[in-house]
Amino acid sequence: MNAIDPATGQPLPADAIQRVLHIARAVHVYHIPPLTSTKGYTAATWTEDPKRHLATCRARIIETAIPVNTGDGPSEKLKVDIVLEDSSTGQLFAASPYTAPSVVEPALDSSRFFALIVQDPAGRKATLGIGFEERSEAFDFSIALQEAQKALGISASRSNTPSKGAGQQQKSPEPKKDDWLKRDYSLKDGETITVNLNGTFGRSKGVRASDSPSSSSSSQQEPVNLSSFALPPPPGPGGGGFLPPPPSAKESRSRKRLSAQQLGFDDGQFGEFA
Repeated sequence: MNAIDPATGQPLPADAIQRVLHIARAVHVYHIPPLTSTKGYTAATWTEDPKRHLATCRARIIETAIPVNTGDGPSEKLKVDIVLEDSSTGQLFAASPYTAPSVVEPALDSSRFFALIVQDPAGRKATLGIGFEERSEAFDFSIALQEAQKALGISASRSNTPSKGAGQQQKSPEPKKDDWLKRDYSLKDGETITVNLNGTFGRSKGVRASDSPSSSSSSQQEPVNLSSFALPPPPGPGGGGFLPPPPSAKESRSRKRLSAQQLGFDDGQFGEFA
């Protein structure tokens, strides 16, 4: 039994080989409004109106290799198609020849929805919205598309084709190693090296604005007056700046004795312990 072209429904050569890269059992198909922004499609505009839901189909990504005889020898023509089919009868609903990554564009507001460009056998194109019920199915769908890009060489051709002049503007010529080795860093006759070690030892000091290389008289500047930052001394009992000295031991004993006599106690001639 000969294979059938999934996009056109026409039979393929007997030696054609087909491989299914991905299959999803339930994919919701939507009629999406025209694109009004250059940013991309928004899936919320598809699901708000139930009338935009067209059908629930089975989605398959099919890789087809068709042998071709050329003058240089046998070769093969490789193509990938995304087909939407009736899940029960297998009847073709829509087909999308995957020729560029822009054929499938992910939605901006959900990772489960995509905008798909479909094409009929007459070459007419339309954009439909497809949505997966699970995020894992949408992730597997994206992985299968990446595998198709590698098989078709789409990603390799885009990455290996830089814009003209882009590499020349971004890259600058690097100095060769021999140029660094050929430079002479030795001192010539009469040349000296001066090393300024001022302020490198001891406690670090703040750099003043006047200590610039252009100032030649930085060492002769006047000292900074810091009297405005000094705190005043605490006030004493007499209004002076210093506290009175503490009383001596003799004065302390005489004060205690006077206080005892004022209370009516008389220690006698020899004191309290006579």
